[in-house]
Amino acid sequence: MAFVHLHVHSPFSFLDGASSIPALVNRAAELEMLALAVTDHNNVSAAVQFYKAATAAGIKPIQGAELTLENGHHLICLAENPGGYANLCKLLTSAYQYGDRLNPQVPFKALAEYHKDLIFLSGCRRGEVPFLILQGKVEAARAAADRYLEICGRDNLYIELVNDLLPHTAHLNRALVKLAGDLGLKVVATNNVHYAEKADFPLHDTLTCIRTLTQLEDVHPERRLNAENYLKSPAEMKELFSDYPEALAATQEIAERCQPALDLEKSLFPAFPVPQGKSAAVFLRELTYQGAVKRYGTITPSIRRRLEHELDIITHLQVEDYFLVMWDIACFAKERGIRCAGRGSAADSAVVYCLGITEVDAIARGLLFERFLSLERAQKPDIDIDFDARYRDEVAKYVYDKYGEEHVASVCTFNTFRAR
Repeated sequence: MAFVHLHVHSPFSFLDGASSIPALVNRAAELEMLALAVTDHNNVSAAVQFYKAATAAGIKPIQGAELTLENGHHLICLAENPGGYANLCKLLTSAYQYGDRLNPQVPFKALAEYHKDLIFLSGCRRGEVPFLILQGKVEAARAAADRYLEICGRDNLYIELVNDLLPHTAHLNRALVKLAGDLGLKVVATNNVHYAEKADFPLHDTLTCIRTLTQLEDVHPERRLNAENYLKSPAEMKELFSDYPEALAATQEIAERCQPALDLEKSLFPAFPVPQGKSAAVFLRELTYQGAVKRYGTITPSIRRRLEHELDIITHLQVEDYFLVMWDIACFAKERGIRCAGRGSAADSAVVYCLGITEVDAIARGLLFERFLSLERAQKPDIDIDFDARYRDEVAKYVYDKYGEEHVASVCTFNTFRAR
C-alpha cells in the first residue's frame, strides 16, 4: 500500500514545524515514499527549497498550504499543477489583503474565484467541519461541508481524517466518514505532521511554549498531549486506519493527480520595452557605451575590451532585460531626486557602473566581473539597489505601474538563529 503524507509542516510554519525540510524529505525517502506534500500555515515560503530537496531524493514534491479562512478555521490546499500553484498564491495574497500580516484570512469570495486546479482537504480539528462536529453541531457541520462542496467541487474536496489517538478522535472520524458518505465525498488520511521523528516531539513542544509564551511546566491548550504528529511509515498509517482503507488509498489518488508545480528553469523575468526596431542586446550596448563616454570621457582599448567581455557574458546568459530594468528603475529614482545606490557584487561590473546603477569603477579598482556573473556558474544576476527609505514606496509604485501588478512581487528574507 502506497501512502503519501499530504498534511506536513516545515519550519516555515513558524514555531510550529520542528523539523527541517531536508530532515522531512530524508525521512520520507527512508520510508520509500513516492511523494510528499508541504502545507505550511498561510505561506509557500518552503516551495523552492522543498522542490529541490524532494526532486534530488526522487520524491514528487506536492506544493500546498494550510489556509486560515475569514471565519478563523483552517483548510488544506494542494496545487495540482502550475496553474493551481498560481491560484494558491493568489489565495494567500488575498489572505494578507483581507486580514493583515499577523492574521491573514482568506475570504470565501477569493476561495470561490481562485479554486481551479486546487485540491482541498477539510482540515484537522481546526477545520470548520471537524470543529463543529466536536462541538456537537452535526447539522452545522453538514451545512459547512455543503458550502465547501459548492465552492470547491465534488472532485476537489476530501474530508480529512486524522487518527492522533487523542480523546474523541474515534468518534470524530466516525462522524466525518458518515458525513462524507451522506454528501458523496471521499475521505483521506493524514497525520498532521509537525516533525520528522517521534523523538523530535520535545523540540516541537518547546517551540509551542515559545509561540504561546508558556513556561515548560505550565499547561496550554496549544500544547499537544502526545507525540503522534510525526512522519509515520505507511505500515503505521495502515494500522491506524485499518477501519478506513479508502482513506489511505485516497492519498495515492491525490498524489497521482498532483504534478510538480514549479519550473525553476523557466525565465519569468519581464521583457524590457526597448525602442522599436532594436533588440534588448543592442539597446543595452548603446546605453553602456553612452554611459562609458560620460564616465570615462575617452573609451580606451582596455575599457572597450572590458565592456565587450561583460556584454558577451550578459548576452550569452540572455539577461539583458534584467540589466535594462535595473537601469530603468535607477533612472526613475534619479529623475525624482531620490537617493539610490547599487551595492554588493554588482559593483564588480563595469557595465553596471556605466549604466549609472553603482558608483564603483570596477575597471579602475581592478575588480573581477566573474565575481558577479560568469559563464561557468551561469547564475542569474543579482543587482541590489538601496533607495532612500522615505521614497521607497514611490519607487515600488513606479515598478508596479510600469510592469503590471501581475508581473511584480514583494519578497522577504527570514532570519535564523543557530548555536555557535
